[in-house]
Amino acid sequence: MRINPPLVALAIGAFGIGVTEFAPMGMLPGIASDLGVSIPAAGLLVSAYALGVLLGAPLMTLTTGKIPRRHLLIGLMAIFTLGNLMSALASDYYSLLIARVVTSLNHGAFFGVGSIVAASVVAPDKRAGAVAAMFMGLTLATIGGVPLATWFGEVFGWRTAFAGITGLGVLAMLALWFALPNVPLPKSDGVLAEIRVLGRGPVLAALALTVIGSSAMFTVFTYIAPILSSETQASTAFITAMLVLYGIGLTLGNMWGGKAADRSVDRTLIVSLSALILVLLAFTVLMRWPLPAALTILIWGIASFAIVPPLQMRVMEAAKAAPNLASAVNIGAFNLGNAIGAALGGAVINAGLGYPAISLAGAAMAGLGLLMVLGFAWRSRAVAAPAVCQ
Repeated sequence: MRINPPLVALAIGAFGIGVTEFAPMGMLPGIASDLGVSIPAAGLLVSAYALGVLLGAPLMTLTTGKIPRRHLLIGLMAIFTLGNLMSALASDYYSLLIARVVTSLNHGAFFGVGSIVAASVVAPDKRAGAVAAMFMGLTLATIGGVPLATWFGEVFGWRTAFAGITGLGVLAMLALWFALPNVPLPKSDGVLAEIRVLGRGPVLAALALTVIGSSAMFTVFTYIAPILSSETQASTAFITAMLVLYGIGLTLGNMWGGKAADRSVDRTLIVSLSALILVLLAFTVLMRWPLPAALTILIWGIASFAIVPPLQMRVMEAAKAAPNLASAVNIGAFNLGNAIGAALGGAVINAGLGYPAISLAGAAMAGLGLLMVLGFAWRSRAVAAPAVCQ
């Protein structure tokens, strides 16, 4: 796909959101120590952000339907910038918790509206690739932004890292201002029509699959820093390198997932989830040695994000009549999975089962997602067969 300025601007916004979403995972030990809370309690900052996305996605989408898409996306990045400034100035655990919720309110609507805008500026057969191009900013954040924020947090303090992310928000606002066209408002039959579409069986099923697929990833990734520190005996430099490697995997997975989903959404999900199950099972053992752990983390990243473009396309296709709310809520579903995964991983730690058991829990969630995809595919063929016969 040739360079497309609107997609680049959207990717810059996604980059900033990716940094603020994932950076606390690499800074959990430092945040917990500085604020005098446990690692699982610090992990709740991740869950709070995710739940804020879940609530903010429908709220922001339903209340901003009449705002031009260009102005809306810039305004959402302004909320992002304010929330990160609040995080940089937070003096205690609860003020940081509130700041993370404020930051999260833009997330679902930005990616939901951004997905629709991205798909509208390319040819119809390139829509999944365009969505993947926007999400590329999210994956690139894990390669450069998140490790850099982790390093800043380690050397200068986590508040300095959030101050830097605030600057990213200003940059994203400028990029959106200059690059986004005045995209026409999408056709809509009103709020009630959007909500009715959201309640359809295929849409709900697609959203449920997103929750499960996302939780499989975040059950383990939320605690990647303490896992590597405890089980691999890793230094801060090694942990930073592994975050970069994981980000490279996410980027590769996003690229493949976008192209593959333009051919077959179900096949892409089946292959990706199967690979995710295998790699998380292997990680329970291989996390003890640096080189095998590194290879596993790369493959884990590829499998994790290859599911994102097909999951987003599945919801957009299921809600063709009113995709705006469904697309935004699907981002909320990703983050509900994030919250569930973080909570599940924390529960495993609190139960004293050890860090390898977290990877087993993630594999179990991926297995549930695979069963759901296979069940939906079987049902679709069963419904289509009588129609063909007629």
